[in-house]
Amino acid sequence: MTNSEKKIKVGILGASGYTGAEAMRLLLRHPDVEISLLTADRKAGQPVEEVYPHLGGYGLPDMVSVEEADWSGVDVVFCGLPHGTTQEIIATLPDAVKVVDMSADFRLDDPATYAEWYGHEHRALDLQQQAVYGLTELYREKIKSARLVACPGCYPTATLLALVPLVAAGQVDARDLVIDAKSGVTGAGRGLKQNTLFSEAGEGLSPYGIASHRHAPEIEQEVAKAAGCPTADIRVNFVPHLIPMSRGELITSHVRLTGGATAADLKETLAKTYADEPFIRILKGKDIPQTQMVRGSNNCVINVFEDRIPGRAIVIAVIDNLVKGSSGQAVQNMNLMFSLRETCGLEQVALFP
Repeated sequence: MTNSEKKIKVGILGASGYTGAEAMRLLLRHPDVEISLLTADRKAGQPVEEVYPHLGGYGLPDMVSVEEADWSGVDVVFCGLPHGTTQEIIATLPDAVKVVDMSADFRLDDPATYAEWYGHEHRALDLQQQAVYGLTELYREKIKSARLVACPGCYPTATLLALVPLVAAGQVDARDLVIDAKSGVTGAGRGLKQNTLFSEAGEGLSPYGIASHRHAPEIEQEVAKAAGCPTADIRVNFVPHLIPMSRGELITSHVRLTGGATAADLKETLAKTYADEPFIRILKGKDIPQTQMVRGSNNCVINVFEDRIPGRAIVIAVIDNLVKGSSGQAVQNMNLMFSLRETCGLEQVALFP
């Protein structure tokens, strides 16, 4: 898009949350977009700088309630609302408005699975059937022509980027996946919760959602597709942990090798799969992925290691949960939806230290 062409007007639902703030941070330096609408019910009427001081001085519009939102002229909406609230709002938007949803409302293909894990029936089934799963590197062509893209959860993003190519190649057993996941506290959102208070989360490490986390069925859905089998045939052992840091995510997947594959074969498959991907890096040798390698960036860093148990391997992936795990991937998908350069607005180098 040239300077003489009209910029894409973006609205952000749930702009007062962490994913909304991160979307603003990224889009403020995107040359082809203009942020024209921000909604945040509890912060309605407030200037952005009162909610997020670091975003002050950029001429952003004040936050308004959803009821006060003017959708005229808005080309695309980023949704950073809690699950269950996005569905009904999106259903009222003009058909011309494209949607990049960062909530969980449209990630699951099966309405019954959604109802089981989220505690209520899906309220926009027609839209759910239209939604394209937004794991960019795996669904790029479908995303290009989509009106509604459902961005993956942060845990599924890192997990699936590391495992789907291996499952698809028949090199690991899709029915024997043990996923040890760790994320910074921003993954829990900005709402006040006792377990994310500094005095509760600091200087400690705690598992949560043991055998019951809502990202498990999302991972199973996509692993099953890669394996070419019914989703019901896949059950992953998935345990997330809360780490006392603001952002960052590390996934350690323990896999059983199949078809005579070795850890070196797995690494070669990943290297070939992602050879031309701008945001995915497969480390050399025995270099270990660390969250410090990706902080603030849209990158995913992966490596594969031999397990001391014969016939098994360990696959480690790291992302920034707020960028590649949410808002960055959302911007990447928006770029595809509007035929822009995919990396536009996302070329930040990781912050270190």
